[in-house]
Amino acid sequence: MIVDTHCHLDDARFDEDLDAVIERAKEAGVKAFIIPGADPDTLDKASKIAEKYDEVFYAAGVHPYDISKYDEAFLAKHLEHPKCIAVGECGLDYYRLPEDEAERHENIAEQKRVFAAQIELAKRFGKPLIVHIRDASADSLQMLLEYEAGKVGGVLHCYNADEQLLKLADHGFYYGIGGVLTFKNAKKLPHVLPKIPEDRLVVETDAPYLTPHPYRGKRNEPAYTKLVVEKMAKILQMGVDETEILTTRNATRLFEPLAILGLI
Repeated sequence: MIVDTHCHLDDARFDEDLDAVIERAKEAGVKAFIIPGADPDTLDKASKIAEKYDEVFYAAGVHPYDISKYDEAFLAKHLEHPKCIAVGECGLDYYRLPEDEAERHENIAEQKRVFAAQIELAKRFGKPLIVHIRDASADSLQMLLEYEAGKVGGVLHCYNADEQLLKLADHGFYYGIGGVLTFKNAKKLPHVLPKIPEDRLVVETDAPYLTPHPYRGKRNEPAYTKLVVEKMAKILQMGVDETEILTTRNATRLFEPLAILGLI
């Protein structure tokens, strides 16, 4: 049993064969799927997918690249949906900041404003966060602590293996492990993985992105969570079944509405 805690099933690359993608995932042992709300433009589409499939849930949020689209009333409307179970994917991403210094500072300030607003939104609705962090670990850590995000907890999507973020395990946060763990050139994440408390590990694909080895270069899909689990089990010296049970139990603890599926 596996929960893919982060898969963009609302991406256009799944439009033609979503039924088949979900069926392949179920055959591989995936029992639940969570669509992160990265782009408000596809949120209505995500909600319709969640309504169609019992095993699919979704989140409402704005990715750092789309902060200009932040509309709190629109997100709040979705957060009232029974299958909308988290806020995000939201956070800070300094990887593609403007070159102009003034514009860079302005962009960072706006990212922080929108991130803070979504933390407050999560607390208002009592739903966990799905957090995106890229090249912004120190500021993200500071904000999550300053704004008391631990009141709702959440998951660090595509955990970047920055060890300073491990302290968030004591504040209700989990660590999303995906295809990067399987990459042949991956060094940092395999090294840090055993340092993460076992009861804070969850599995994700980020499909259609970050496809695990040996399928790199092809479209990622939830069925490939099995490859992540197998690599995780090998590093942690655990059985594959044991790792599936562990990460599923963790996912259902964080995302409580998954309990309706009776996974654990």
